[in-house]
This record gives sequence, structure tokens and C-alpha cells, in this order.
Amino acid sequence: MFFHELYDRALAQASYVIGCQATGEAIVIDPLRDPAPYLEVARAEGLRITHVTETHIHADFVSGARELSAAAGARLYLSAEGGPDWQYAFATQDEAVLLHDGDRIMVGNIQLDVLHTPGHTPEHLSFVVTDRPRGAGPMGILTGDFVFVGDVGRPDLLERAAGLSDTMEAGARTLFRSLARFRALPDHLQVWPGHGAGSACGKALGAVPSSTVGYEKRSNWGVAETDEARFVAAVLEGQPEPPRYFASMKRINRDGPPVLGQMPVARRLAAADVLANLSTRSRWVLDLRPARQFADGFLVSSVSLPYSKSFSTWAGSIIPVADEVVLMSDGEDDAIRWAVRDLSRIGFDRIVGWVDASEVLHAWREAGHVLQTVPQISVTDVASQRADGTTMTIVDVRGRTEWDAGHIGGAVHVPLGDLRQRVNELAAAPLLVHCQSGVRSAVATSLLHRLGRTDAVNIVGGFAAWSAAGLPKAGQDE
Repeated sequence: MFFHELYDRALAQASYVIGCQATGEAIVIDPLRDPAPYLEVARAEGLRITHVTETHIHADFVSGARELSAAAGARLYLSAEGGPDWQYAFATQDEAVLLHDGDRIMVGNIQLDVLHTPGHTPEHLSFVVTDRPRGAGPMGILTGDFVFVGDVGRPDLLERAAGLSDTMEAGARTLFRSLARFRALPDHLQVWPGHGAGSACGKALGAVPSSTVGYEKRSNWGVAETDEARFVAAVLEGQPEPPRYFASMKRINRDGPPVLGQMPVARRLAAADVLANLSTRSRWVLDLRPARQFADGFLVSSVSLPYSKSFSTWAGSIIPVADEVVLMSDGEDDAIRWAVRDLSRIGFDRIVGWVDASEVLHAWREAGHVLQTVPQISVTDVASQRADGTTMTIVDVRGRTEWDAGHIGGAVHVPLGDLRQRVNELAAAPLLVHCQSGVRSAVATSLLHRLGRTDAVNIVGGFAAWSAAGLPKAGQDE
């Protein structure tokens, strides 16, 4: 048996290639959209990908199952559980094999037994893996978003991301029942989860890539909890806000992601082409330069989004997935290629191209325009101006759990992902924007400027700097 994990840091997502070296067949579980890495792994091991499957209808990325199936000429295996609302619309067209609880997939001499493990989603499957020639019984379980190292899949996404009301508690109770099946598995089974630390599909995922059933019984709070009421309360408490693009991903992955045939590559654009379309509201110019550089001089209507592992999360939270994207950077660097890859993985298929920052900013000035700037203010100056009675609105763009743990008294809480939809709720007074450390607030202030709130000012260092300065927090000054 051949076993290989491919891990994407930006999405904190794991997919797996499992092959039978005796027959040369291989299966891929939960692939991302680009088929090349999986084909390369299989080719290097003398395997051919004959089976492609996934544990559930993903919310955090565009599934690569269709793409890889087409590229490899492999058979698709998809869940038929979960009821009529959670069936794959393209299954018949793609001649997919539909899976039910108790079914079995044979990949040469490798056996994958299907377990229906709903709760995170209604259709969710897990796969118990057995290397039959060894004759030692099952060796591990691919748990997808059911059980993670140290955590369990969140059951609230259908309500909070997909908008299906009154599903959180029912999902939590279903998840509790599924975990009883997990606890009944042999302790020695290895656990191969679908996500690691940093994923929004849970709240306390561990960074260790794998575990065992026995260890999770002892160390994983969700697996260990056997009181249903306590479990339901705990699993629904403190879950982070899901990025807004999750709702689109559910629909795209259920209805069928388009098969691209090849991964997108951004073409270089002339500065004139970019400037001619700045007023197009459905086109977004994303400036990948460092936030400080952006703040010192930026192109009107552009948004600061420096490339980092959170790039796709923030892009998907503030930009409609059907809109056009132009990338802007200091030359064709790695950030351009990585940004195109990450955007494609979350369904942004209208990437117009990229433009050199120095060229387009120079052309803007040559046309007689001035660059915009984002004013910066220190936390001590904010406190001083408040004490003097200066009119201002402090906007906290952190998540709910961060806000609940402590915030600036009198601030308005609008998470970054909600800012575009709620901008009209903000008072006419100058907006002083902060997050935890200053990263998200730099994105937020640039977005506010694009939305017409050119009075938005970035609070340097965010709430961490406010706390470090010993300034009063909510409850102390209210």
C-alpha cells in the first residue's frame, strides 16, 4: 500500500493519495482543484489514478474531484446520503458511483469501507482503510471534516454560511450520534483528518497531521464528551464567523464545479487597460504590496490585500465570487502566481490579469491624478482624542469571539466579512478602524475607501497595541 498526504497551508486542507502497488491503481480523497500535484505523485510511484472521491460537499474550497476525474480518466465516487437537498447534481452526468453507508470501494487490494458520519454536513462520509494483503484488519480512517486532531467538525455552517435556518442544533445532535460510531472503532486505527490548525471548519484544530482513534478518545473534547446536552452547547459555542464565500462554495460543489482543463494563468495587463475600467464596480483591483506601502499611496478604488496564507479567506469574504479580479504587484513575482492559484481554489474564475504597480501608479499620476492615502493613528492618540471629546466612530473588524473576549468601550463591531454589506450602518463621524494586530484593519480601511468612506483611518497595532498600552477596555470605562 502507498499512502501520501498533500497539505495546503493556505486552506489548512489535507487530501490523500492511496495506491495499491500490486495493481498500480490509486484513489485520491478530497482533492483540490489543480490535478497536477496528484498526477505527479501517482506518476512518481508508478501508479495511475483510477478512483476519485470526497468526504462531503465542501464549503471552504472548490472541489477538485471533477477536475481530477477528467484529467486522470478516473471514476468518481460520491455520497448518496443526506437526503434530497444534498445530492450531487452532476453525479448522473459524470457516471459517478453513488455511495451509501456500508458500501465498499476496492482499489486493487486496498479496501475502503464507507461510514455515513453526518453532523458537519448531512451527506458526510468517512472511509475506513484496510490493506488486505497484510491481513491485519483496518489500519486507519479518513475522517474528512468529521473528526479532527483535537476537535470535531462544526455543525453550524449550514445555518451560518449557507443560510439554512434552524439547522445548527439538529446538526449538533446528529454529530453527537455519529461520534458514538467513532468511539466504537478500534483504538489503534490511525485518524487522517481533512483539515489542520487554521481551518475555519472547526474552532480548536490541532497542528499535528494525524492521530489515532484511541488518542482522540482521550484528548479530543468532542469525542470524549458523552453527555448530549453538554456536547451540543459546547460545539456551538465560540465558532468563528465563516468566510462569506462558504455559501457560494456549497452551491458550486453541489451543482458541479466547471471542469477547466487547465489551471488559470494571469496575463499581463497594460496600465491603460486597468485605468479605463476603474469605475466598474464589479471589477476589483487587489494590491498585493505590503499594507504600509499601499497606505502611503494607492490607486483609487483598489483594495489592499497583501499575499499571505489568509489571502483567500479575506478575498472570499469581501469580494463577490462572480466579480472580476485584477492583481497588482511589483512585477510578476511569486505572489501573483500564488494569488491566482488561491483565488481559483475558492471559485474566482474571472481573473482578468495582473498589472505592474509602478507602471499603473505612474500612469495615474501622468494623467493628472493624485494617489490616495490611508491615514494612520496610534492607540494613544485615539485615547487622547476621545478624552478631548473628538467625534469619532471606532470600528472593530475582528471576529465575534475576539470581541467577546474584550473590546474598546463604545466601539462598533462589524466583522471584516460583513463590512461591505453593513457600511451604510456606520455613522457619519470619522471612522477609526482596528482589528487585533493591524492586518485586517489595513484591508478594512482600504475597502471602506473603495466604498466611499474616505474618512476611514487605520489604528496602528490594533487591539493588541491598545491592551499593551494599558488603555481601558469595555467594562472598565463603561
